Amino acid sequence: MPRLLLVTPPLTQLNTPYPATAYLTGFLRSQGYDDVFQVDAGLALVLRLFSADGLRRVFEALESGAYSLSANAQRVLRLRRRYEQTVAPVVLFLQNKDLSLASRICAGQWLPEAGRFTQLGDLEAAFGTLGLTDQARHLATLYLEDLADVIRETVGPQFGLARYAEKLGLTATSFDPIQAELDRPPNLVDTLLLEVWAELFARHQPDVVAFTVPFPGNLYGALRLAQWLKTHHPQVKTLMGGGYPNTELRDIREPRFFDYIDYLTLDDGEGPWLALLDHWAGHRPEAELQRTFLRDPATGAVRYWNSPRQPAVAHRDVGAPDYTGLPLADYLSVIDVLNPMHRLWSDGRWNKLTIAHGCYWKRCSFCDVTLDYIGRFEPAPAEILADRIEALVRQTGQTGFHFVDEAAPPLQLRDLAVELLRRGTQISWWGNIRFEKTFTPDLCRLLAASGCIAVTGGLEVASDRLLALMEKGVTVAQVARVAQAFGQAGVLVHAYLMYGFPTQTARETIDSLEVVRQLFAHGVLQSGYWHRFSMTAHAPVGRNPAKYGVTMTGPEPGGFAWNDLWHDDPTGADHDALGPGLAKALYNWMHGVLLDAPLASWFPGLRTPRVTVPPTLITEALAEPVKADAARVHLRLFWLHGTPTLTITEKRKKGQLRKVARLEWSESAGENDLTCPPAVGHWLQSLLTVLASDYGTRRTLRDAQATYPPAAAAEWPWEHLLISPSWRTLREAGLLLV
Repeated sequence: MPRLLLVTPPLTQLNTPYPATAYLTGFLRSQGYDDVFQVDAGLALVLRLFSADGLRRVFEALESGAYSLSANAQRVLRLRRRYEQTVAPVVLFLQNKDLSLASRICAGQWLPEAGRFTQLGDLEAAFGTLGLTDQARHLATLYLEDLADVIRETVGPQFGLARYAEKLGLTATSFDPIQAELDRPPNLVDTLLLEVWAELFARHQPDVVAFTVPFPGNLYGALRLAQWLKTHHPQVKTLMGGGYPNTELRDIREPRFFDYIDYLTLDDGEGPWLALLDHWAGHRPEAELQRTFLRDPATGAVRYWNSPRQPAVAHRDVGAPDYTGLPLADYLSVIDVLNPMHRLWSDGRWNKLTIAHGCYWKRCSFCDVTLDYIGRFEPAPAEILADRIEALVRQTGQTGFHFVDEAAPPLQLRDLAVELLRRGTQISWWGNIRFEKTFTPDLCRLLAASGCIAVTGGLEVASDRLLALMEKGVTVAQVARVAQAFGQAGVLVHAYLMYGFPTQTARETIDSLEVVRQLFAHGVLQSGYWHRFSMTAHAPVGRNPAKYGVTMTGPEPGGFAWNDLWHDDPTGADHDALGPGLAKALYNWMHGVLLDAPLASWFPGLRTPRVTVPPTLITEALAEPVKADAARVHLRLFWLHGTPTLTITEKRKKGQLRKVARLEWSESAGENDLTCPPAVGHWLQSLLTVLASDYGTRRTLRDAQATYPPAAAAEWPWEHLLISPSWRTLREAGLLLV
């Protein structure tokens, strides 16, 4: 049985492992392949580079005179000794191994400061007087970014803290630029990478090395490592898979790529891995491989095998990720943006998990809906997901989860929330959703009770005409109401925003900016990010540009990557000119600044159209009344608190003694109660007691109505109960309809 090494090449996130190798490790071990190991070469590179020895080598290269240094780089070089003395403690602090350093960092005069510190905002406004550790983490992040800027300027032009040589992988229709870079002698950052790679290889001595390449910024690093393998250990088999091949390399015809990679697999890796392992063991001919490219040794041509012998592995059968072997304590939690929602991507260690394979909507015209990772929707049952969550908590000791679905399905989230609450599993989680009407205020409260702290979702162009054209399935008003529902439940909301969609005019772009401004002004959005529309080969727009009023203009196919397409939009605006203003406005609004500034002020030197969006658009959307409970009797009842107590007292009213029931219950932040007629009180206590103790049985409001006793109805008819202040008190306290 071969020894397998699964590798995340540089670079992805600094704060948490990318989950691909963990998923495959867990799956392969569940299939009896015990000699499976995994490494994060990107993390290893960062830790080697940002060490006293790594910086010493960087500074020695700078002092050699081989580089023309900017004023900022010269300042960093003059502070060489301070950087070499402080880098190890800073890394330990960002790894949460020495938080006592926070006071010294915040006091000033200890960290050397260069260009990034000139952008420093009002730290007291951002962190208050008590957020010492977070403030220090932000300052330490700026410190690393200063160093990264100098490295990128000199010894490692392709280096970034979350990507490596990303430009080489973007629109790489030809392999020539990548080959040229691989033919060059390694620069200093490459050299450090190859040194740590040699150590990792020696530690594990694998027979097979597989690289996951989720993003363009991982491609060059993977090929550099594979090049080293083919030079020093040519007998080792090499594989590549991941998001980048799945979208960019589906039509690869470039034989030179296979000088480095023996097997290139598409889509989910579990099936291709089982087929390859069978093939290497002599149990399966090459022609029965699954979704795998290779180079024919006889002809030198690229061949693709995809045997129907076995179906894709179902999502429910892939198992839980297994992080064994990854140095979880060595990842760095950084804060590059002060916004509390935005920082989730870079701060904290999150266990990555998928609720469902693919997307349940799969209609958005800008999305790769024709590919397996979007088009094949397969949810996993809530019980299986909860088992995986508990297994990951036991293994990692971490209770934070990032659900990495394309769009987490609301009904599966509901079922998972109920299961987590039933088990008493305490986690924090966030993930991506669609802002659809299924996310009612009650469902949002249920998700928050299960641990949801934040959601991200696509508002995209913030224009109802364009949302309909892209078949997003939501409206601006709907997005506003769903975002408000999450916010009222205590959940942070981030919106993905898009500009430059086919036929989008300058007026529509400015109007969309006004919509976003109103959403921030109402406090229903906490964060956002503008993405420039990109036409891709596997999306409906790329497959039928004429339907969307645009013409594809390139690039020319070159045998390697094929995904990002160029297009001409004769009716659209000059979005290159609008992009910087959109980003600047959003950055300020995320920090609560200049929400009342005229929109034209964000575009100096440009004539922008006047806003046509009504100033009360979002106000009116949020004012729309919700359905009465009497119209939602088919929904399930859920009670967020424990069993209430019931006391019966007598009160004199109009000279007569009347019995009154008082229902009391405890909540996390205090006590609550209501009064009602005794028969109603007994029924409510019985209902809430059952709901508090039995999460496994689905009881709808209609089911509850069937048990409403005649004595209670004589005091308060059912219709009266549902509009009574007592019922409203229960609903506000945590009696949910989901």
